[in-house]
Amino acid sequence: MQNFTYQNPTRIIFGAGQIAALDAEVPQSARVLVTYGGGSILSNTVLAQVRTALGRREVSEFGGIEPNPAYETLMQAVALARAKDVDFLLAVGGGSVIDGTKFIAAALKFEGEPWDILARQAVVSDAMPFGSVLTLPAAGSEMNSGGVISHRAKGDKLAFNSAVTYPAFSILDPTTTFSLPPRQIANGVVDAFVHVVEQYLTYPVDAKVQDRFAEGLLVTLVEIGPRALAEPLDYDVRANLMWAATLALNGLIGAGVPQDWSTHMIGHEITALHGLDHAQTLAIVLPAMLTRCREGKRAKLLQYAERVWNITGGSEDERITGGIAATRAFFEQMTIGTRLSDYRIDGSSIATLVAKLEEHGMTGLGERGDVTPEVSREVLQLAV
Repeated sequence: MQNFTYQNPTRIIFGAGQIAALDAEVPQSARVLVTYGGGSILSNTVLAQVRTALGRREVSEFGGIEPNPAYETLMQAVALARAKDVDFLLAVGGGSVIDGTKFIAAALKFEGEPWDILARQAVVSDAMPFGSVLTLPAAGSEMNSGGVISHRAKGDKLAFNSAVTYPAFSILDPTTTFSLPPRQIANGVVDAFVHVVEQYLTYPVDAKVQDRFAEGLLVTLVEIGPRALAEPLDYDVRANLMWAATLALNGLIGAGVPQDWSTHMIGHEITALHGLDHAQTLAIVLPAMLTRCREGKRAKLLQYAERVWNITGGSEDERITGGIAATRAFFEQMTIGTRLSDYRIDGSSIATLVAKLEEHGMTGLGERGDVTPEVSREVLQLAV
């Protein structure tokens, strides 16, 4: 096992009816900016519950944060927060809203051009305090310090991370997910699944605890993913999905082990260029990535095939092929296509995608730093 330091300061408040806990978590004197996206939060009771819980505090609202939140939109929220002299942010939504709110929190305290936080990886040493009310289990942003932001004018989708951009608290009420459309639930299951894989399917370092945690999350997602689509009002299914997605990316299973993230980096470029959902890009790239990099991941792929998919018969190569095929089949069972052609995208944009990876410095991806632009090109060719 590799050396590591692990600390997660986010307080989790889990369960039905817990939005009312906002009254105890947000300072009574706070001037709050509530951030959200759109869709179901405007038609279900979540926003109304938030408004009730915040009571007589001075509250402003900013809606319209997009999936793959746009820098241009977030800077409008920064301007509103400054105009209202806000001193606390509350994200109400899924990973995109929480990611966007992390950026708003950082930008409000940043001296200089805020886009440098992403484009130049400028150090973020201070941020406005914020919390979240999670409504979409997927990204894990509610219990980590990272975010991914898109600059529409530049065609870029970039990530940032800082020790000061953890939510102070996150409220996880599984009933908030009952009104989500099937597409968002399917995306959430796949997103969480690939988060685990990026930290697990690398090479062995005798990290038995992390491996078993990761495998438990993967098996759980395989078991409950189809049920989450078929039984949208089952509280226990949604509760397990919500907690699995949080644990998939709160740093616990990634402590002390090598991590990959090449699938995510390539996926970001597909989203930026073609506008696909984040989870759709992961479902496209991951099977192709595992196929191209199967030799470097051989030992863990064999372990994955056996422990997650119960594949024990046949040669090593047959078991590895079976594990990759089972992964693709699971994504497709979740109604998400696993090839570019499923989204009417051919190979004509591969050169542009690879050029964007190079422009963004993504030239040595993967757990060994050996996913070069040429390897990324091969992965994309396999994904057509």
